Amino acid sequence: MKILVPIKRVVDPYVKVRVKADETDVELANLKMAINPFCEIAVEEAVRLKEKGHAEEIIVVSIGPKAAQEQLRTAMALGADRGILVEHDEALEPLSIAKVLKAVIDKEQPSLVLFGKQSIDGDNNQTAQMTAALAGMGQATFASCVELEGDQVKVAREIDGGIQTLSIKLPAVVSADLRLNEPRYASLPNIMKAKRKPLETVTVADFELQLKPHQKVIKVAAPAERSGGIMVGSVEELVDKLKNEAKVV
Repeated sequence: MKILVPIKRVVDPYVKVRVKADETDVELANLKMAINPFCEIAVEEAVRLKEKGHAEEIIVVSIGPKAAQEQLRTAMALGADRGILVEHDEALEPLSIAKVLKAVIDKEQPSLVLFGKQSIDGDNNQTAQMTAALAGMGQATFASCVELEGDQVKVAREIDGGIQTLSIKLPAVVSADLRLNEPRYASLPNIMKAKRKPLETVTVADFELQLKPHQKVIKVAAPAERSGGIMVGSVEELVDKLKNEAKVV
């Protein structure tokens, strides 16, 4: 069995970003980049499934600039067997990403595609669903538990009323939620081994895809700074301010 894990290169979640002076995007120069946290959870789950004997190979794929090789090497240090970089310097929308991943799926023929549920930069939560639709595969999103049983994948997902359990025939697409697992740290020996693992570089043109933008970013602005709080002397004063100043009651 082969597992494919798409990963995205994003700004490290512990780094504070700022908006560019022209308000066209956030400033990425000289910032630390990392694997999208939800994608890291997906990599960890793939490695655990392999450790249980359910998979023979884990492939990580990323779409982005040449620098994304760093994140692919990190994923291989965590346990992936090989990587594929679809080199593309421009930002792509979820639909375009899904089209590229569909082409990779057609080439690699994985039994299971494990996504992070969303990226922390765009927060669109669309790529896994679109990829499943384009590839004609069953899907289960927001997975908090994944189990393989023969030619079926059993997925537990959190919903408003509790836990919903789905059983989907392979091949399938699953997206990982926050509580699926806690990713491991890469050991130094595995980091060194990852440098020797195969990493293939291709381009969008190699798949003969015609991608076009469907939306345009008009402006990027930082959120308004929160004003300081005030102290009230009584419950009556608090209710009065909530009613007459904040107008929330």
